[in-house]
Amino acid sequence: MDTLQSMRVFARVVEAGSFTAAAQSLNSTAGAISRAVSELETHLRTRLLNRSTRRLALTIAGERYLKRCKQILADVDGAEEEASGAHERPAGALRMHSFASIGQHYVLPAISQYRALHPDVTVELTLSQRMPDLFEGSSDVSLVTATSLPDSDLVSHRLGSSCSILCASPGYVHTHGSPGTPADLAHHDCLILKTPTSPAHEWTLEGPDGNVEMHVSGPVQVNIAESLAVAIREGMGIGMLPVYAAIEGLRNGSLVRVLPRHILQKVSVYALYPSRKFVDAKTKTWVEFLRAHLPQVISRDMSLLEQLAHEQTADSAVTTRDVLHAMA
Repeated sequence: MDTLQSMRVFARVVEAGSFTAAAQSLNSTAGAISRAVSELETHLRTRLLNRSTRRLALTIAGERYLKRCKQILADVDGAEEEASGAHERPAGALRMHSFASIGQHYVLPAISQYRALHPDVTVELTLSQRMPDLFEGSSDVSLVTATSLPDSDLVSHRLGSSCSILCASPGYVHTHGSPGTPADLAHHDCLILKTPTSPAHEWTLEGPDGNVEMHVSGPVQVNIAESLAVAIREGMGIGMLPVYAAIEGLRNGSLVRVLPRHILQKVSVYALYPSRKFVDAKTKTWVEFLRAHLPQVISRDMSLLEQLAHEQTADSAVTTRDVLHAMA
């Protein structure tokens, strides 16, 4: 027996005043309606209605039960309306997960712009290097970087691609020099970034002459790009930074790029969520916003990186020319 449906039938019978009138409003038959009420009475082990050929009358137990039924049915209807509204209007808490670096540089600024459009949405952002189990329900959407995604039932949207570059501090380069080829890294302190997307001590440098794979080691290992950037700025060695974690330091001069014709660790940025079915409005609009906004931001940073590389190459050429002129 469907108890909730039986409650609806019972309440409708009382409101209509007869089984026949209730059956007509519910597109059923008087016999089916009568049986539903009888089954409910059997389930409750009490009589709810006194029946006669002319009229129906509530028993004392029926009066009490009808009052509770109306309250329960109103709560259920309200819950359904609220849930349906969640698919129409972005509101409530949006639980996000992101890998730490991309969350700090891309997700938090995006949240500010998204909430300007949807102020009724509040955000709970978790920054972590571990991928959450989205089917567990702890997060609605996850932003991750990966070379590729494993097969799963998650819905994924690729938002762009980025890479990492090698950086050092101006002081380190002044003291130790800058490597001219990937092989020269063997004579430098290499700082290690341990991430979920690549082996910590294996670097693959992609350059104009192809790929160079090498094993590196150094005095410091961290798992957050921003912490590695601090170690690099402090002159501890050369480190691999994602473009979005390096770009500001390159612009303000606290970092310099080494081996500027090489990149490392190409990755894609993905938005992940559990299902295409019954996606609420806040999740849907957040993913749509990311798909429109984030590719432009990633492209902007990659273009800026290329511009800075050209400027650095030009500066190096000027310095070399000045040195040769002085020697002459």
